[in-house]
Amino acid sequence: MKRTSLSLSIHVALGLALGLAAAASAQAQEQDAPETGASATRLDAIAVTARRREETLQDVPVAVTAFTPEVLDTFDINDMGDIGVHVPNLTVYAARGSSSTITAYIRGVGQADPLWGVDPGVGIYLDDVYIARPQGALLDVFDVAGVEVLRGPQGTLYGKNTIGGAIKYISRPLPTQPEGYGKLTLGNYNQADFQGAVGGPVNEVVRARLAVASLNRDGFGENIVTGQDVSDKSIFATRFSIGLFPSDTFDVQLSADYMDDGSGVRGSKMLAANPFSPTELPLDSRYDVRSGMPNINDTTMSGASVTASWYPGNAWSFKSITAHRESDTETNIDFDNLQATLADVKAFYSDSQFSQELQASYDAGGAHRGVMGIYYFDGKAGGQVLNNFFGLLFGDTQGEVETESVAVYGDWIFDLGDRWSLNAGLRWTEETKRADVLNRGYSDATYTTPIAVVADFNDSLKISNFSPKLSLDYRVTDDILLYGVLSRGFKSGGFNIRAQTVAVPRSAEPFADEKVDSFEIGSKMAFMDNRAFLNLAYFYNKYQDIQLSTFTAYDSNGDGVEDAFFGDFTNAGKGTVQGVEVEYQILPTERFSITGNLAFLDAKYDEYIFQGVDISGSQKFTNAPEFSGALNLQYSLPLAAGGELRFRGTYSYQSEVIPTTDLSPAITQSGYGLLGAGVIWDTGRDWQFALQGSNLTDREYRTTGYNIPALGVLTGFYGAPRQVSLSARYSF
Repeated sequence: MKRTSLSLSIHVALGLALGLAAAASAQAQEQDAPETGASATRLDAIAVTARRREETLQDVPVAVTAFTPEVLDTFDINDMGDIGVHVPNLTVYAARGSSSTITAYIRGVGQADPLWGVDPGVGIYLDDVYIARPQGALLDVFDVAGVEVLRGPQGTLYGKNTIGGAIKYISRPLPTQPEGYGKLTLGNYNQADFQGAVGGPVNEVVRARLAVASLNRDGFGENIVTGQDVSDKSIFATRFSIGLFPSDTFDVQLSADYMDDGSGVRGSKMLAANPFSPTELPLDSRYDVRSGMPNINDTTMSGASVTASWYPGNAWSFKSITAHRESDTETNIDFDNLQATLADVKAFYSDSQFSQELQASYDAGGAHRGVMGIYYFDGKAGGQVLNNFFGLLFGDTQGEVETESVAVYGDWIFDLGDRWSLNAGLRWTEETKRADVLNRGYSDATYTTPIAVVADFNDSLKISNFSPKLSLDYRVTDDILLYGVLSRGFKSGGFNIRAQTVAVPRSAEPFADEKVDSFEIGSKMAFMDNRAFLNLAYFYNKYQDIQLSTFTAYDSNGDGVEDAFFGDFTNAGKGTVQGVEVEYQILPTERFSITGNLAFLDAKYDEYIFQGVDISGSQKFTNAPEFSGALNLQYSLPLAAGGELRFRGTYSYQSEVIPTTDLSPAITQSGYGLLGAGVIWDTGRDWQFALQGSNLTDREYRTTGYNIPALGVLTGFYGAPRQVSLSARYSF
């Protein structure tokens, strides 16, 4: 999309917002008496906790999308990767070669590199606990109270500083009455899933809840040499919570979770024959492989947290969140997808983290209210990556990066009369990163006899940052809210753990912090007696020192020819990202509803210095489609015997997207649309049955890929094919 098109979209959206606001204001002034007669069916405003207290989605002056458990079931959302089409300017998918490692971008800001040493650009939170590493973070959705996606820099209200936005996964609370459910799902590819939970009071003081999920499916493809499934699913997950509620003013809750992902490797397709094995042509299937490496892609993740809450009076409340998390991963990545050993990589990742957060909230029902907090994080991540190139070159990347972060934040709201409110926030963060890097070459594939050291250094980096936020909102009528926000976000710098300091000495130098200065205006509007919601947002971001993971070629023997490469990490300089977001819900009749979103994104580099030359004109942002959107049509049919049938159809579309920093045209995915549908029979009693289908046209679309010319590697990873499932749920 050209810049003129985006400007037109911005003016149309803003004009629509102001026009509707004026019309609704005039209509509200004319209607002095409430409507008489039968009440029209209304849309329910979803409750969210985006500002650390419960508000309705239509009342919070923040760009946030929220999903209730009912919406998640209706849209057949099974893991975090399924929410992307329902959130404007969110791109989220499984990383290359993995089924549970997350890659997430919001408004063009994110991070695709899953290796230790670099932080994600989008924060993932499980029950208020920040998950520092992407391995295992593509969380499966089960027994949830909701999911919230906040767009734009975060940090003045809670947790870790995140530059692009945050995805909050909220488990179901501890129930005051015995309750539970069991759900069985069967589908094509021999899908067989079970989810269940049970909870309630143990006595007058203690409440508990246990939830489990076993998620299994055959592969979308196979290794045609061994016959083993690839792109299959084999996940077991569980969560247990117990709480003590000795009084109305104090409670303490302990939660523990565990996930074991034993799925095989994720299949990918060769997009061209490897020149080092030119007779082996690409396979027809986008999922089949003929890899010579083991079919192992295992991840375990676990965590525990203790949350204590104290409510000493009507105005103040205090909370302490103490948490520990850890994960371990072993994965095999056959870059060449062949039996031949051209580019075979075995990787081991491990991490552990401890966090402590103390919060104080004030709300006496007066003209001001807010939250203050202290956050501490101590995390260690590391591992070893074993590289085997052509069966001749053997090397590894190993080491550890420790991150220690201390932050103080505050966010306060001041009512300036009946219609105006001012929101001011500030976060001060100090982070220290310590890197221990040892990268060596070996004599053979046993990796026991080093023959060269290409990087060996210990270094540390201390970063301090002030990130302010200032917003002003105006209540035009009870149904229309306008707001404007100025905010800053940052992501700390670090060290390239893949450094090649012998050939490229600068690779041992730290890369700089990322920063985003964001300006946003928006509106939350309700019409037709709350039978239509329309939320609009326009944002303009100045993005500095963009952190990029690339493959950089170099001359290994001084003959003037770049005949080798290494995994580089660099800062791209400056960029500008702007866009428009539209979210809508319409209830034309009591039984029929229309929901969806539209997003326009214009992301470009303003400065990108490479080898002393500004190449910004030829570079493009990754995972930043210029247009995306979704349309959901739903119809409910009451049944004479009780209950109802609900029919749903979903169409989503995104324009061309570049998933990798090398900008390979072969990996770039052109615009495409996906079609999904579902029928839910709610008996009105204890049972619910659902028939769901996704990607019904079996559209082929790439989510990411590899382009490494030095190894002859050009591969693409594809989204899921057509899937159909039938589920039965019993609740009590």
